Amino acid sequence: MTHMQERPPAVAPFPGPVRQISFVVRDLDVAIRDWLTLGVGPWFVLRGFRAVGSTYRDEAFDPLLSLAFANSGDLQVELIAVEDDTPSMYREFLDSGGQGFHHVAYWAADVAAAHESALAQGWRCLQSGSLPFHYYDVSNALGLVVEVSVLNDRMRAIAAGIRTAAQDWDGVDRPVRDYPPPSA
Repeated sequence: MTHMQERPPAVAPFPGPVRQISFVVRDLDVAIRDWLTLGVGPWFVLRGFRAVGSTYRDEAFDPLLSLAFANSGDLQVELIAVEDDTPSMYREFLDSGGQGFHHVAYWAADVAAAHESALAQGWRCLQSGSLPFHYYDVSNALGLVVEVSVLNDRMRAIAAGIRTAAQDWDGVDRPVRDYPPPSA
């Protein structure tokens, strides 16, 4: 019997596919350049975003971040650059020597129900914010952090704008643009 057959798979607490993969980076511009060489873009960039109303390990915090978003097909790629020393899971990741892949994200219309489902699964909430969003320590062999973020009308429009821009992009014209996309 293989390892996969030894125990039944856990039931995923969130419906639908992984919508986003996220990378914590030291230099947003270098990371964007590297992704552009892979043909991923255009990038929608939000610099100097203060995540007010957030908690990290049950303590209030408001980190200063710069963010960038692009799509590869239906999958959104997010880049997160920490712009200050405020304690956060991103700062913790960088301070441990990490840089690169950080988490996967699901989008849910009912974040409160998704949150309860994640807690019932035994996942510990590490960080949350007023969007709303929650990050969970999944504590599995993959060492994953999982995010669930709200999927409301505004976020649907932003995601659709980023996805459409990627589909229509020629790989050259305006590889870096202001966030949010015009259709949002």
